[in-house]
Amino acid sequence: MTDSNDKIHTPVLLERCIELLAPALTRPGAVFVDATLGMGGHSAGILERFPDVTLIGLDRDPEALAIAGQRLERFGDRVHLVHTVYDGIREAVEGEGFDHIDGVLFDLGVSSLQLDRVERGFSYSKDAPLDMRMDGTSELTAATVVAEYSEADLRRIFRDYGEEKLAGRYARRIVEERERQPIERSGQLVDLITKATPMAQQRQGHPAKRVFQALRIEVNQELAVLERAIPAAIDTLNVGGRIVVEAYQSLEDRIVKRELQTRSTSSAPAGLPVELPEHRPELKLLIRGAELADDDEKAANPRATPVRLRAAERVRPAASTTEQTRRRP
Repeated sequence: MTDSNDKIHTPVLLERCIELLAPALTRPGAVFVDATLGMGGHSAGILERFPDVTLIGLDRDPEALAIAGQRLERFGDRVHLVHTVYDGIREAVEGEGFDHIDGVLFDLGVSSLQLDRVERGFSYSKDAPLDMRMDGTSELTAATVVAEYSEADLRRIFRDYGEEKLAGRYARRIVEERERQPIERSGQLVDLITKATPMAQQRQGHPAKRVFQALRIEVNQELAVLERAIPAAIDTLNVGGRIVVEAYQSLEDRIVKRELQTRSTSSAPAGLPVELPEHRPELKLLIRGAELADDDEKAANPRATPVRLRAAERVRPAASTTEQTRRRP
């Protein structure tokens, strides 16, 4: 099973992520959180490279956790896997007996496993039930959104989460079509969207791409979760700990960029003669702007093409924190 999973999952920018995390993970007893464990590709690389690191791997997808568990079994009790959405990072870390961590990685968006499992309904290139749940135990599906959301709400999510210029047209066509028959499969939705798209715009890329992105984000509440998860992850880092984030679309990247920039900027009021310790930046940015994959990486792993990589190091504790303890007694 491991061999087949290795073939379908090539971690994006693995060596660069390891390079950025290394100064924090070489500490004795270092704790690393893979907040988006997936099939464990990044985690396996880190556990191999740093033999003293303890991993806490988070994923909302039970199937991914099962596969990662088998893949990482050889690392024994260094591995702790938790079924949770990544905004639950603080609770997951504390649940495993730790107060703070030394490194955290977010590899955002839909995973290789979810894309490659046709029956999960994430892909607009294969006909399947309109599901799109990252956690199959949750209730809301893409079929429910398409069937029950108002035209105004459909237009909103296509516009806000898909940045789709034809959001209003697509929303209207969906409402018209579902009055005639249920829209329950990805093939039906793709056909409807394609017919509603002017030919000139069809030549600019697959017409369903942004709609499917928007539905996936809505079903899994990805942006709301991310807005909570990045601050929680930073707050959980020890001083000297590092956060690395791989984002694949602009909406995710804006959230990450905003939080890292805010935390790496002094909060002292303008004109203050002396910067008080509580106003000093909490983070130091490790990358200027967002780093992109080079041509070799894109050739070896096409899923790296849209990646935007950001990283930062925690340089001081929060103002209210006087002491950070690695492990609770």
